[in-house]
Amino acid sequence: MAKNTLNPTLSQTFRILHDEDAPGKDINFGRALARSRRAEEEGRWEEACNIRLEAMQALAELLPEEEPVELDWEDRTTREALTAAYYSAVDHFLVGDMEMAAAALEMVLDADSDDHLEATTLLAFVYVAMGEWECFDDIVSDLGDKSPERSLLLLWSDFERNGRIYGPELATLARYHKPYLREWCATSHPADGHYLADIASEHPTKEARARELWLQTEHLWSAHPEFIEALRKEQA
Repeated sequence: MAKNTLNPTLSQTFRILHDEDAPGKDINFGRALARSRRAEEEGRWEEACNIRLEAMQALAELLPEEEPVELDWEDRTTREALTAAYYSAVDHFLVGDMEMAAAALEMVLDADSDDHLEATTLLAFVYVAMGEWECFDDIVSDLGDKSPERSLLLLWSDFERNGRIYGPELATLARYHKPYLREWCATSHPADGHYLADIASEHPTKEARARELWLQTEHLWSAHPEFIEALRKEQA
């Protein structure tokens, strides 16, 4: 018997059971997640990423290939496994490995249809970066109709496909998400003390959340500066 096994529940979901006394070297997802966070706090970024990658690969090996199974988010071990896999996807996203990011995010969503980690939003950014338009069109409707991410993604995807800034969507962004439009048109995005205090507060402002999203996706705009230039020109 392996240390990690999938165990069915009465609600037709599965939980990951980790048995320390079983033979083998299966990863303990909770410990792996804690180790990765500790390594990150201590500035050992590569080690943190490698720990999360190992956890993501272990989850992929544990899940059946034939068809998706729904994992029980309420179970701590299962939740830790999904969380580690999601943050491994974030690691790959940040270094520009979009194929690995997409694969990890798709696995997480297949196993957690309620999307507790909000993987759909990141996956939508990945699909646009990859030019996977059918995949993007399939999931963009799952984003909240009034979310700033949806408006930004629709603007960016239309620009990548048609080489234009789509006026109606720009108007939606300007009307409902003005701090995001200002942030995307700004020439500097400092992660200064004022921002850090704001984003760490109990109720961050929209301006801080807009900057946080910019900083999380900044490498995309470095790779696609023509979108930002066109957006600024449209707002000039």
